[in-house]
Amino acid sequence: MSLSRRAALALPLAAPAFAQTDNRPTLTIAVQKISNTNTMEPLREQSNVGSRTWFNHGETLIEQDWWGDLSLRPALATAWRRIDDRTVELTLRNDVKMHDGRTMTAEDVQFSFGPDRMGWNMATEQARNLFGSIPTQARQAPPEVLAVARRTYPALERVEIVNPTTIRFVNRTPDLTLEGRLSRNTGMIISRDAFEKQTNWLEWARRPIGTGPYRIADFRADQVLTLEAFDEYWGGRPPARRLRFVEVPEVASRINMLLSGEADFACDIPPDQIRSVERSGRHEIVGGTIMNHRLTVFDKNHPNLRNPLIRRAFTHAIDRETIVSALFGGRSVVPKGLQFDFYGSMLIEGWAPPRYDLAEARRLLREAGYRGEPIPYRLLAGYYTNQLAVAQVMVEGWRAVGLNVQIEMRENFPQVLSREGARGVRDWSNSASYNDPVSSLVAQHGPNGQQWQIGEWQNEEFGRLSAELETGTDPTQRRATFRRMLEIAEREDPAYTVLHQSVNLTAKRRDLRWQAGQSFVMDFRGRNWGA
Repeated sequence: MSLSRRAALALPLAAPAFAQTDNRPTLTIAVQKISNTNTMEPLREQSNVGSRTWFNHGETLIEQDWWGDLSLRPALATAWRRIDDRTVELTLRNDVKMHDGRTMTAEDVQFSFGPDRMGWNMATEQARNLFGSIPTQARQAPPEVLAVARRTYPALERVEIVNPTTIRFVNRTPDLTLEGRLSRNTGMIISRDAFEKQTNWLEWARRPIGTGPYRIADFRADQVLTLEAFDEYWGGRPPARRLRFVEVPEVASRINMLLSGEADFACDIPPDQIRSVERSGRHEIVGGTIMNHRLTVFDKNHPNLRNPLIRRAFTHAIDRETIVSALFGGRSVVPKGLQFDFYGSMLIEGWAPPRYDLAEARRLLREAGYRGEPIPYRLLAGYYTNQLAVAQVMVEGWRAVGLNVQIEMRENFPQVLSREGARGVRDWSNSASYNDPVSSLVAQHGPNGQQWQIGEWQNEEFGRLSAELETGTDPTQRRATFRRMLEIAEREDPAYTVLHQSVNLTAKRRDLRWQAGQSFVMDFRGRNWGA
Protein backbone atom coordinates (compact mmCIF):
# COMPACT_ATOMS: atom_id res chain seq x y z
CA MET A 1 0.00 0.00 0.00
CA SER A 2 1.40 3.43 -0.91
CA LEU A 3 2.25 5.90 1.86
CA SER A 4 -0.10 8.48 0.37
CA ARG A 5 -3.01 6.03 0.35
CA ARG A 6 -2.35 4.90 3.91
CA ALA A 7 -2.10 8.51 5.06
CA ALA A 8 -5.39 9.34 3.38
CA LEU A 9 -7.15 6.43 5.01
CA ALA A 10 -5.73 7.38 8.39
CA LEU A 11 -7.27 10.85 8.34
CA PRO A 12 -9.88 11.20 11.10
CA LEU A 13 -13.49 11.62 10.16
CA ALA A 14 -15.45 14.63 11.34
CA ALA A 15 -16.63 13.89 14.86
CA PRO A 16 -20.24 14.39 15.89
CA ALA A 17 -20.99 17.01 18.54
CA PHE A 18 -21.51 14.42 21.25
CA ALA A 19 -18.19 12.65 20.61
CA GLN A 20 -16.59 14.19 23.73
CA THR A 21 -18.85 12.10 25.94
CA ASP A 22 -18.70 8.92 23.87
CA ASN A 23 -15.76 6.83 25.06
CA ARG A 24 -16.44 3.87 22.83
CA PRO A 25 -13.57 2.98 20.48
CA THR A 26 -13.33 3.49 16.75
CA LEU A 27 -12.14 0.14 15.40
CA THR A 28 -10.15 -0.21 12.19
CA ILE A 29 -10.27 -3.55 10.39
CA ALA A 30 -7.73 -4.13 7.61
CA VAL A 31 -9.27 -6.39 4.95
CA GLN A 32 -7.95 -7.61 1.60
CA LYS A 33 -11.20 -6.58 -0.11
CA ILE A 34 -14.36 -4.81 1.01
CA SER A 35 -16.69 -5.71 -1.84
CA ASN A 36 -16.43 -7.50 -5.18
CA THR A 37 -19.24 -5.41 -6.67
CA ASN A 38 -18.76 -2.02 -5.01
CA THR A 39 -22.16 -2.39 -3.32
CA MET A 40 -23.44 -3.29 0.14
CA GLU A 41 -26.72 -4.89 -1.00
CA PRO A 42 -26.53 -8.64 -0.18
CA LEU A 43 -28.58 -9.47 -3.27
CA ARG A 44 -25.67 -8.12 -5.33
CA GLU A 45 -22.67 -8.63 -3.06
CA GLN A 46 -22.69 -12.42 -2.70
CA SER A 47 -19.08 -13.02 -1.69
CA ASN A 48 -16.87 -14.07 1.16
CA VAL A 49 -15.56 -10.52 1.58
CA GLY A 50 -19.05 -9.03 1.43
CA SER A 51 -20.37 -11.35 4.13
CA ARG A 52 -17.68 -10.08 6.48
CA THR A 53 -19.29 -6.64 6.79
CA TRP A 54 -23.01 -7.04 6.10
CA PHE A 55 -23.99 -8.59 9.46
CA ASN A 56 -23.21 -5.31 11.19
CA HIS A 57 -25.62 -3.17 9.15
CA GLY A 58 -28.20 -5.76 8.07
CA GLU A 59 -30.23 -8.50 9.73
CA THR A 60 -32.57 -11.34 8.84
CA LEU A 61 -35.66 -12.79 10.47
CA ILE A 62 -33.78 -15.94 11.47
CA GLU A 63 -30.04 -16.22 11.84
CA GLN A 64 -27.42 -18.97 11.95
CA ASP A 65 -25.51 -19.32 15.21
CA TRP A 66 -22.00 -19.04 13.76
CA TRP A 67 -20.58 -18.50 17.28
CA GLY A 68 -22.20 -21.57 18.82
CA ASP A 69 -23.78 -24.82 17.68
CA LEU A 70 -24.61 -23.63 14.13
CA SER A 71 -28.33 -23.93 14.79
CA LEU A 72 -30.97 -21.47 13.61
CA ARG A 73 -32.06 -18.93 16.19
CA PRO A 74 -34.35 -15.90 16.47
CA ALA A 75 -33.25 -12.57 15.05
CA LEU A 76 -35.82 -10.05 13.79
CA ALA A 77 -38.39 -12.78 14.37
CA THR A 78 -38.82 -13.95 17.96
CA ALA A 79 -40.27 -17.33 16.99
CA TRP A 80 -41.49 -19.36 14.04
CA ARG A 81 -43.57 -22.44 13.41
CA ARG A 82 -44.28 -24.83 10.58
CA ILE A 83 -47.85 -24.83 9.38
CA ASP A 84 -47.21 -27.41 6.65
CA ASP A 85 -44.38 -28.43 4.30
CA ARG A 86 -44.95 -25.27 2.22
CA THR A 87 -45.62 -22.68 4.91
CA VAL A 88 -43.70 -21.06 7.78
CA GLU A 89 -45.24 -18.46 10.11
CA LEU A 90 -43.06 -16.03 12.05
CA THR A 91 -43.65 -13.67 14.97
CA LEU A 92 -41.91 -10.32 14.50
CA ARG A 93 -40.15 -8.23 17.10
CA ASN A 94 -42.15 -5.10 17.85
CA ASP A 95 -39.25 -2.97 19.09
CA VAL A 96 -37.01 -2.80 16.01
CA LYS A 97 -35.89 0.61 14.79
CA MET A 98 -34.52 0.99 11.26
CA HIS A 99 -31.62 3.25 10.33
CA ASP A 100 -33.98 5.87 8.91
CA GLY A 101 -35.69 6.20 12.31
CA ARG A 102 -38.82 4.24 11.38
CA THR A 103 -40.09 1.27 13.35
CA MET A 104 -39.89 -1.97 11.38
CA THR A 105 -43.32 -3.16 10.25
CA ALA A 106 -44.77 -6.29 8.72
CA GLU A 107 -45.04 -4.27 5.50
CA ASP A 108 -41.26 -3.74 5.52
CA VAL A 109 -40.76 -7.49 5.84
CA GLN A 110 -43.21 -8.24 3.06
CA PHE A 111 -41.59 -5.61 0.83
CA SER A 112 -38.10 -7.00 1.50
CA PHE A 113 -39.12 -10.23 -0.25
CA GLY A 114 -41.37 -8.60 -2.82
CA PRO A 115 -40.93 -7.97 -6.54
CA ASP A 116 -39.77 -4.37 -6.14
CA ARG A 117 -36.62 -5.55 -4.40
CA MET A 118 -36.19 -9.09 -5.68
CA GLY A 119 -38.13 -9.18 -8.90
CA TRP A 120 -37.54 -12.89 -9.35
CA ASN A 121 -38.89 -14.17 -6.06
CA MET A 122 -41.99 -14.83 -8.16
CA ALA A 123 -42.06 -15.99 -11.75
CA THR A 124 -41.88 -13.10 -14.20
CA GLU A 125 -45.38 -13.70 -15.51
CA GLN A 126 -46.79 -13.75 -11.96
CA ALA A 127 -45.17 -10.38 -11.26
CA ARG A 128 -46.60 -8.94 -14.48
CA ASN A 129 -50.06 -10.24 -13.62
CA LEU A 130 -49.96 -8.80 -10.12
CA PHE A 131 -48.22 -5.51 -10.81
CA GLY A 132 -48.77 -4.88 -14.54
CA SER A 133 -45.03 -5.03 -15.24
CA ILE A 134 -41.76 -5.93 -13.62
CA PRO A 135 -41.40 -3.12 -11.02
CA THR A 136 -39.11 -0.25 -11.90
CA GLN A 137 -36.48 -0.81 -9.21
CA ALA A 138 -36.18 -4.51 -10.03
CA ARG A 139 -35.85 -3.65 -13.72
CA GLN A 140 -32.97 -1.28 -12.88
CA ALA A 141 -31.16 -3.88 -10.79
CA PRO A 142 -28.32 -5.81 -12.45
CA PRO A 143 -29.29 -9.26 -13.77
CA GLU A 144 -27.16 -10.83 -11.04
CA VAL A 145 -29.54 -9.47 -8.39
CA LEU A 146 -32.54 -11.17 -9.93
CA ALA A 147 -30.51 -14.35 -10.41
CA VAL A 148 -29.47 -14.43 -6.74
CA ALA A 149 -33.07 -13.88 -5.61
CA ARG A 150 -34.28 -16.67 -7.85
CA ARG A 151 -31.47 -18.94 -6.63
CA THR A 152 -32.20 -18.31 -2.97
CA TYR A 153 -36.02 -18.32 -3.04
CA PRO A 154 -36.86 -20.28 -6.21
CA ALA A 155 -40.39 -21.26 -5.21
CA LEU A 156 -41.54 -18.47 -2.90
CA GLU A 157 -45.15 -17.80 -3.87
CA ARG A 158 -46.17 -15.05 -1.48
CA VAL A 159 -45.55 -13.36 1.85
CA GLU A 160 -48.77 -12.82 3.81
CA ILE A 161 -49.32 -10.35 6.64
CA VAL A 162 -51.47 -12.15 9.19
CA ASN A 163 -51.45 -9.25 11.65
CA PRO A 164 -49.00 -6.46 12.54
CA THR A 165 -46.63 -8.88 14.30
CA THR A 166 -47.22 -12.09 12.36
CA ILE A 167 -46.08 -12.88 8.84
CA ARG A 168 -46.41 -16.03 6.77
CA PHE A 169 -44.14 -17.33 3.99
CA VAL A 170 -45.88 -19.61 1.50
CA ASN A 171 -44.01 -21.67 -1.07
CA ARG A 172 -45.41 -23.07 -4.31
CA THR A 173 -43.72 -26.40 -3.57
CA PRO A 174 -42.75 -28.28 -0.41
CA ASP A 175 -39.47 -27.05 1.06
CA LEU A 176 -37.97 -28.40 4.27
CA THR A 177 -35.22 -25.77 4.08
CA LEU A 178 -37.39 -22.64 4.06
CA GLU A 179 -36.28 -21.57 7.54
CA GLY A 180 -32.66 -21.90 6.46
CA ARG A 181 -33.32 -19.86 3.33
CA LEU A 182 -34.74 -17.07 5.49
CA SER A 183 -31.47 -16.99 7.44
CA ARG A 184 -29.48 -16.19 4.27
CA ASN A 185 -28.15 -12.64 4.12
CA THR A 186 -30.24 -12.16 0.98
CA GLY A 187 -33.21 -12.07 3.37
CA MET A 188 -32.01 -8.82 4.95
CA ILE A 189 -35.00 -6.77 6.08
CA ILE A 190 -34.91 -3.29 4.60
CA SER A 191 -36.83 -0.04 4.95
CA ARG A 192 -39.51 0.13 2.29
CA ASP A 193 -39.71 3.88 2.64
CA ALA A 194 -35.96 4.36 2.17
CA PHE A 195 -35.85 2.02 -0.83
CA GLU A 196 -38.70 3.81 -2.60
CA LYS A 197 -37.14 7.23 -2.01
CA GLN A 198 -33.93 6.36 -3.85
CA THR A 199 -33.64 7.64 -7.40
CA ASN A 200 -31.98 4.48 -8.72
CA TRP A 201 -31.00 1.03 -7.62
CA LEU A 202 -27.25 1.66 -7.46
CA GLU A 203 -27.62 4.52 -5.00
CA TRP A 204 -29.67 2.22 -2.79
CA ALA A 205 -27.19 -0.62 -3.07
CA ARG A 206 -24.28 1.51 -1.92
CA ARG A 207 -26.04 2.48 1.31
CA PRO A 208 -28.97 0.16 2.09
CA ILE A 209 -31.10 0.99 5.12
CA GLY A 210 -31.52 -1.93 7.48
CA THR A 211 -31.78 -2.68 11.19
CA GLY A 212 -28.27 -3.66 12.31
CA PRO A 213 -26.21 -2.26 15.19
CA TYR A 214 -24.27 0.01 12.81
CA ARG A 215 -25.41 2.10 9.86
CA ILE A 216 -23.44 2.90 6.75
CA ALA A 217 -21.88 6.36 7.04
CA ASP A 218 -19.42 6.30 4.16
CA PHE A 219 -18.52 3.83 1.44
CA ARG A 220 -15.66 4.54 -0.93
CA ALA A 221 -15.23 1.62 -3.28
CA ASP A 222 -11.85 -0.13 -3.07
CA GLN A 223 -10.84 2.12 -0.17
CA VAL A 224 -12.90 2.25 3.01
CA LEU A 225 -16.30 1.41 4.47
CA THR A 226 -17.29 3.33 7.61
CA LEU A 227 -20.12 2.16 9.83
CA GLU A 228 -21.40 4.30 12.72
CA ALA A 229 -23.07 3.02 15.87
CA PHE A 230 -26.85 2.96 15.72
CA ASP A 231 -27.73 3.58 19.34
CA GLU A 232 -31.42 2.80 18.84
CA TYR A 233 -30.51 -0.77 17.96
CA TRP A 234 -33.01 -3.21 19.45
CA GLY A 235 -30.23 -5.49 20.68
CA GLY A 236 -28.58 -2.87 22.86
CA ARG A 237 -26.06 -0.09 22.45
CA PRO A 238 -23.21 -1.18 20.11
CA PRO A 239 -19.80 -1.46 21.84
CA ALA A 240 -17.90 0.53 19.18
CA ARG A 241 -18.58 4.11 18.14
CA ARG A 242 -17.38 3.49 14.62
CA LEU A 243 -16.11 0.60 12.46
CA ARG A 244 -13.71 1.31 9.60
CA PHE A 245 -13.07 -1.49 7.12
CA VAL A 246 -9.95 -0.42 5.20
CA GLU A 247 -8.99 -2.21 1.98
CA VAL A 248 -5.37 -3.39 2.09
CA PRO A 249 -4.72 -6.12 -0.51
CA GLU A 250 -1.26 -7.20 0.69
CA VAL A 251 -0.95 -9.52 3.70
CA ALA A 252 2.30 -7.87 4.86
CA SER A 253 0.71 -4.42 4.78
CA ARG A 254 -2.28 -5.60 6.82
CA ILE A 255 0.02 -7.10 9.43
CA ASN A 256 2.17 -3.94 9.53
CA MET A 257 -0.92 -1.80 10.08
CA LEU A 258 -1.90 -4.00 13.02
CA LEU A 259 1.56 -4.04 14.61
CA SER A 260 1.99 -0.28 14.18
CA GLY A 261 -1.37 0.48 15.78
CA GLU A 262 -3.01 1.77 12.59
CA ALA A 263 -5.44 -1.16 12.66
CA ASP A 264 -7.07 -3.12 15.46
CA PHE A 265 -7.85 -6.18 13.31
CA ALA A 266 -6.19 -7.69 10.24
CA CYS A 267 -8.10 -10.31 8.26
CA ASP A 268 -7.14 -13.33 6.16
CA ILE A 269 -3.83 -14.14 7.81
CA PRO A 270 -1.94 -17.19 6.46
CA PRO A 271 -0.90 -19.70 9.12
CA ASP A 272 2.80 -19.12 8.44
CA GLN A 273 2.39 -15.53 9.67
CA ILE A 274 0.99 -16.44 13.09
CA ARG A 275 4.35 -16.23 14.86
CA SER A 276 5.19 -12.84 13.34
CA VAL A 277 1.89 -11.49 14.73
CA GLU A 278 1.96 -13.07 18.17
CA ARG A 279 5.62 -12.42 19.01
CA SER A 280 4.65 -8.82 19.82
CA GLY A 281 2.75 -10.02 22.89
CA ARG A 282 0.05 -7.41 22.23
CA HIS A 283 -1.66 -9.33 19.45
CA GLU A 284 -3.17 -12.73 18.85
CA ILE A 285 -4.68 -14.88 16.10
CA VAL A 286 -8.25 -16.14 16.39
CA GLY A 287 -10.40 -18.29 14.13
CA GLY A 288 -10.11 -21.62 12.37
CA THR A 289 -12.03 -23.72 9.89
CA ILE A 290 -15.35 -22.33 8.74
CA MET A 291 -18.39 -23.55 6.81
CA ASN A 292 -16.72 -22.94 3.46
CA HIS A 293 -14.72 -25.20 1.13
CA ARG A 294 -12.16 -24.15 -1.44
CA LEU A 295 -12.79 -25.58 -4.90
CA THR A 296 -11.31 -25.78 -8.34
CA VAL A 297 -14.05 -25.35 -10.94
CA PHE A 298 -14.21 -26.56 -14.56
CA ASP A 299 -15.73 -25.04 -17.69
CA LYS A 300 -16.81 -28.11 -19.64
CA ASN A 301 -17.24 -26.02 -22.79
CA HIS A 302 -13.48 -25.82 -23.26
CA PRO A 303 -12.53 -28.11 -26.18
CA ASN A 304 -10.47 -30.38 -23.91
CA LEU A 305 -12.60 -30.18 -20.81
CA ARG A 306 -15.68 -31.38 -22.67
CA ASN A 307 -14.29 -34.85 -22.06
CA PRO A 308 -15.07 -35.80 -18.44
CA LEU A 309 -12.03 -38.10 -18.38
CA ILE A 310 -9.72 -35.09 -18.60
CA ARG A 311 -11.58 -33.33 -15.79
CA ARG A 312 -11.35 -36.50 -13.73
CA ALA A 313 -7.59 -36.58 -14.37
CA PHE A 314 -7.37 -33.05 -12.92
CA THR A 315 -9.09 -34.24 -9.72
CA HIS A 316 -6.69 -37.18 -9.23
CA ALA A 317 -3.56 -35.04 -9.69
CA ILE A 318 -4.15 -32.79 -6.64
CA ASP A 319 -2.22 -33.55 -3.46
CA ARG A 320 -4.77 -32.26 -0.97
CA GLU A 321 -2.97 -33.63 2.10
CA THR A 322 0.16 -31.66 1.20
CA ILE A 323 -1.93 -28.52 0.82
CA VAL A 324 -3.46 -29.03 4.26
CA SER A 325 -0.25 -29.96 6.07
CA ALA A 326 2.33 -27.76 4.35
CA LEU A 327 0.31 -24.63 3.63
CA PHE A 328 -2.12 -24.61 6.54
CA GLY A 329 -0.03 -26.25 9.24
CA GLY A 330 -2.69 -28.89 9.83
CA ARG A 331 -5.28 -26.24 10.70
CA SER A 332 -7.41 -27.20 7.72
CA VAL A 333 -8.80 -30.59 6.69
CA VAL A 334 -9.60 -32.42 3.48
CA PRO A 335 -13.41 -32.44 3.54
CA LYS A 336 -15.83 -35.22 2.65
CA GLY A 337 -16.54 -33.69 -0.74
CA LEU A 338 -18.87 -30.70 -0.96
CA GLN A 339 -20.62 -31.37 2.33
CA PHE A 340 -20.28 -30.31 5.96
CA ASP A 341 -20.57 -32.16 9.26
CA PHE A 342 -23.40 -29.92 10.44
CA TYR A 343 -25.62 -31.48 7.74
CA GLY A 344 -26.35 -34.06 10.43
CA SER A 345 -28.43 -36.94 9.09
CA MET A 346 -27.94 -35.71 5.51
CA LEU A 347 -24.16 -36.15 5.72
CA ILE A 348 -22.91 -38.94 3.44
CA GLU A 349 -20.47 -40.80 5.67
CA GLY A 350 -17.49 -42.42 3.98
CA TRP A 351 -17.56 -40.01 1.05
CA ALA A 352 -14.25 -38.48 0.02
CA PRO A 353 -12.85 -36.41 -2.84
CA PRO A 354 -10.97 -38.29 -5.58
CA ARG A 355 -7.77 -39.88 -4.27
CA TYR A 356 -4.38 -38.46 -5.14
CA ASP A 357 -3.25 -40.94 -7.80
CA LEU A 358 -0.90 -39.74 -10.55
CA ALA A 359 -0.96 -43.11 -12.31
CA GLU A 360 -4.76 -43.01 -12.52
CA ALA A 361 -4.61 -39.43 -13.83
CA ARG A 362 -2.18 -40.46 -16.57
CA ARG A 363 -4.36 -43.45 -17.48
CA LEU A 364 -7.42 -41.22 -17.84
CA LEU A 365 -5.51 -38.79 -20.07
CA ARG A 366 -4.33 -41.64 -22.31
CA GLU A 367 -7.87 -42.99 -22.56
CA ALA A 368 -9.15 -39.51 -23.42
CA GLY A 369 -6.55 -39.10 -26.18
CA TYR A 370 -5.25 -35.87 -24.65
CA ARG A 371 -2.13 -34.66 -26.46
CA GLY A 372 -0.97 -31.78 -24.31
CA GLU A 373 -3.19 -29.03 -25.68
CA PRO A 374 -3.10 -25.90 -23.44
CA ILE A 375 -5.82 -25.45 -20.83
CA PRO A 376 -6.10 -21.99 -19.21
CA TYR A 377 -6.20 -21.53 -15.44
CA ARG A 378 -7.56 -18.10 -14.51
CA LEU A 379 -6.03 -17.14 -11.20
CA LEU A 380 -6.36 -14.32 -8.67
CA ALA A 381 -3.23 -13.72 -6.64
CA GLY A 382 -4.57 -13.22 -3.13
CA TYR A 383 -8.33 -13.33 -2.78
CA TYR A 384 -8.25 -16.59 -0.82
CA THR A 385 -5.78 -17.32 1.97
CA ASN A 386 -2.65 -18.91 0.48
CA GLN A 387 -4.31 -18.85 -2.94
CA LEU A 388 -1.13 -18.58 -4.97
CA ALA A 389 0.67 -21.25 -2.96
CA VAL A 390 -2.26 -23.66 -3.32
CA ALA A 391 -2.28 -22.99 -7.06
CA GLN A 392 1.42 -23.81 -7.29
CA VAL A 393 0.90 -27.18 -5.63
CA MET A 394 -1.94 -27.99 -8.00
CA VAL A 395 -0.11 -26.89 -11.13
CA GLU A 396 2.89 -29.00 -10.16
CA GLY A 397 0.67 -32.09 -9.88
CA TRP A 398 -1.17 -31.35 -13.12
CA ARG A 399 2.02 -30.88 -15.10
CA ALA A 400 3.49 -34.04 -13.59
CA VAL A 401 0.79 -36.08 -15.35
CA GLY A 402 1.07 -34.18 -18.64
CA LEU A 403 -1.67 -31.57 -18.27
CA ASN A 404 -0.55 -28.41 -20.05
CA VAL A 405 -2.01 -25.84 -17.67
CA GLN A 406 -1.43 -22.22 -18.62
CA ILE A 407 -1.84 -19.74 -15.75
CA GLU A 408 -3.61 -16.51 -16.67
CA MET A 409 -3.52 -13.91 -13.90
CA ARG A 410 -6.68 -11.83 -13.42
CA GLU A 411 -7.37 -8.77 -11.25
CA ASN A 412 -10.93 -9.52 -10.14
CA PHE A 413 -13.75 -12.02 -10.36
CA PRO A 414 -15.57 -10.36 -13.29
CA GLN A 415 -12.40 -10.95 -15.31
CA VAL A 416 -12.20 -14.53 -14.10
CA LEU A 417 -15.80 -15.23 -15.12
CA SER A 418 -15.72 -13.28 -18.38
CA ARG A 419 -16.65 -15.14 -21.55
CA GLU A 420 -13.93 -13.27 -23.43
CA GLY A 421 -11.33 -15.80 -24.44
CA ALA A 422 -11.30 -19.46 -23.47
CA ARG A 423 -12.32 -20.37 -19.93
CA GLY A 424 -10.91 -23.56 -18.49
CA VAL A 425 -10.14 -23.89 -14.80
CA ARG A 426 -10.65 -21.33 -12.04
CA ASP A 427 -10.65 -20.96 -8.26
CA TRP A 428 -13.80 -20.66 -6.21
CA SER A 429 -15.22 -21.50 -2.81
CA ASN A 430 -18.65 -22.66 -1.65
CA SER A 431 -20.26 -21.91 1.71
CA ALA A 432 -23.05 -23.76 3.45
CA SER A 433 -25.21 -20.98 4.83
CA TYR A 434 -27.53 -23.44 6.60
CA ASN A 435 -27.43 -27.12 7.46
CA ASP A 436 -28.68 -28.77 4.29
CA PRO A 437 -26.93 -29.63 0.99
CA VAL A 438 -29.42 -27.43 -0.86
CA SER A 439 -27.55 -24.46 0.64
CA SER A 440 -24.36 -25.25 -1.25
CA LEU A 441 -24.55 -28.02 -3.86
CA VAL A 442 -27.87 -26.97 -5.38
CA ALA A 443 -27.49 -23.23 -4.78
CA GLN A 444 -24.12 -23.01 -6.52
CA HIS A 445 -24.16 -25.84 -9.07
CA GLY A 446 -27.84 -26.49 -9.79
CA PRO A 447 -29.88 -24.83 -12.57
CA ASN A 448 -30.11 -21.52 -10.66
CA GLY A 449 -26.49 -21.63 -9.48
CA GLN A 450 -23.59 -19.60 -10.77
CA GLN A 451 -21.88 -22.39 -12.72
CA TRP A 452 -25.05 -23.23 -14.60
CA GLN A 453 -26.08 -19.62 -15.16
CA ILE A 454 -22.75 -18.46 -16.61
CA GLY A 455 -22.60 -21.48 -18.90
CA GLU A 456 -19.69 -23.32 -17.28
CA TRP A 457 -21.30 -26.62 -16.44
CA GLN A 458 -24.68 -28.29 -16.86
CA ASN A 459 -25.88 -31.85 -16.44
CA GLU A 460 -29.45 -32.87 -17.19
CA GLU A 461 -29.74 -35.53 -14.48
CA PHE A 462 -28.14 -33.24 -11.91
CA GLY A 463 -30.65 -30.52 -12.77
CA ARG A 464 -33.58 -32.86 -12.31
CA LEU A 465 -32.20 -34.13 -9.01
CA SER A 466 -31.68 -30.56 -7.79
CA ALA A 467 -35.44 -30.01 -8.01
CA GLU A 468 -36.08 -33.30 -6.23
CA LEU A 469 -33.72 -32.39 -3.39
CA GLU A 470 -35.31 -28.95 -3.00
CA THR A 471 -38.88 -30.22 -2.90
CA GLY A 472 -38.47 -33.67 -1.34
CA THR A 473 -39.86 -34.40 2.11
CA ASP A 474 -38.77 -38.01 2.68
CA PRO A 475 -35.40 -37.96 4.53
CA THR A 476 -34.21 -41.30 3.16
CA GLN A 477 -34.99 -40.38 -0.42
CA ARG A 478 -33.44 -36.92 -0.06
CA ARG A 479 -30.24 -38.49 1.24
CA ALA A 480 -30.12 -40.92 -1.69
CA THR A 481 -30.69 -38.02 -4.09
CA PHE A 482 -27.88 -36.04 -2.49
CA ARG A 483 -25.47 -38.97 -2.80
CA ARG A 484 -26.28 -39.40 -6.49
CA MET A 485 -25.67 -35.69 -7.07
CA LEU A 486 -22.23 -35.96 -5.45
CA GLU A 487 -21.45 -38.92 -7.71
CA ILE A 488 -22.30 -36.88 -10.79
CA ALA A 489 -20.66 -33.56 -9.87
CA GLU A 490 -17.50 -34.93 -8.23
CA ARG A 491 -16.79 -38.21 -10.05
CA GLU A 492 -18.68 -38.90 -13.27
CA ASP A 493 -18.98 -35.46 -14.88
CA PRO A 494 -16.92 -33.22 -12.61
CA ALA A 495 -18.23 -29.69 -12.16
CA TYR A 496 -15.61 -28.94 -9.51
CA THR A 497 -13.25 -30.67 -7.17
CA VAL A 498 -12.96 -29.87 -3.46
CA LEU A 499 -9.49 -28.88 -2.23
CA HIS A 500 -9.67 -28.15 1.50
CA GLN A 501 -11.92 -26.66 4.14
CA SER A 502 -11.36 -22.92 4.33
CA VAL A 503 -9.47 -21.46 7.27
CA ASN A 504 -10.34 -17.93 8.36
CA LEU A 505 -7.69 -16.47 10.66
CA THR A 506 -7.96 -12.95 12.04
CA ALA A 507 -5.17 -11.08 13.80
CA LYS A 508 -6.32 -8.69 16.51
CA ARG A 509 -5.31 -6.70 19.55
CA ARG A 510 -5.15 -9.12 22.44
CA ASP A 511 -6.96 -6.73 24.79
CA LEU A 512 -10.09 -6.64 22.59
CA ARG A 513 -12.40 -9.39 23.80
CA TRP A 514 -13.97 -10.34 20.50
CA GLN A 515 -14.71 -13.81 19.16
CA ALA A 516 -14.34 -15.22 15.65
CA GLY A 517 -17.21 -17.28 14.29
CA GLN A 518 -17.45 -20.28 12.00
CA SER A 519 -17.96 -18.17 8.87
CA PHE A 520 -16.45 -15.07 7.26
CA VAL A 521 -19.00 -12.94 9.16
CA MET A 522 -17.57 -10.49 11.70
CA ASP A 523 -19.93 -9.60 14.56
CA PHE A 524 -19.37 -6.37 16.50
CA ARG A 525 -22.56 -6.52 18.57
CA GLY A 526 -22.45 -6.26 22.33
CA ARG A 527 -23.12 -9.98 22.70
CA ASN A 528 -19.79 -10.73 20.97
CA TRP A 529 -17.82 -8.15 22.91
CA GLY A 530 -16.24 -8.70 26.30
CA ALA A 531 -17.61 -12.23 26.60
